[in-house]
Amino acid sequence: MPAKTSSKPLLKSATKPARKSARTSNGKSAAKTASISPASRKPASAPKAAGAAPARKSIRRVDVSPERMERERVGRFKSLKSSAKAFIDTRLPNGERDILTVIGRGVVEDAELAPPIKDNRDFNVAYIRAKHGCGATLHIHETLEVFIPMKGAWGVFWQNRDGSRHEVVLEPYDTVSVPVGVSRGFRYLGKGSGLMMAIVGGTDPGRVHWPKETVEEAAKHGFVLRKGDLVALK
Repeated sequence: MPAKTSSKPLLKSATKPARKSARTSNGKSAAKTASISPASRKPASAPKAAGAAPARKSIRRVDVSPERMERERVGRFKSLKSSAKAFIDTRLPNGERDILTVIGRGVVEDAELAPPIKDNRDFNVAYIRAKHGCGATLHIHETLEVFIPMKGAWGVFWQNRDGSRHEVVLEPYDTVSVPVGVSRGFRYLGKGSGLMMAIVGGTDPGRVHWPKETVEEAAKHGFVLRKGDLVALK
């Protein structure tokens, strides 16, 4: 005998709960939701990755003539001007040294010392020339300072607030980056005359901060500072 079949429409009774469920969860009918085109929806923006670098700005390309490059952007070592009174401590014992500026004035205190390359955006470059045992006494910079010996061994020393003193010895082409605020100095350790490159950070690197006793001792030797520039009293 054939099985009896129900007279109720199964398809209709099955679809009603589904539409009600859709209305309950979304607040909209399934039919209305389905009518929205996927292409018309605004895609969600991707979250920025932690530590992602900011977008780089575009830079305008420029041309430069060989004549201008040589005149404004090249510093010939044999033509560099030097100063034996670039800083207030150069008359103090073992403070004798020559400073040769290349890019920017940096923190030099001799107003007459001019570099061949004046565009010093972000950094300044100079050379230091000294005899054995000579260099700079303790002082502080407002920006980073980097030392790279070119000739002979140099000692870069620093003194901490507890009075402890330390030194790192650099051979030619070694590099040290001295942090901002550290009381540092340097001296030439080799024979004859040594040469070292110094790089001071910042378009405006500020000024050198000298200990009070250094300023007072320099005045006894005829050097004082006025508005950041060195003045010889005698």
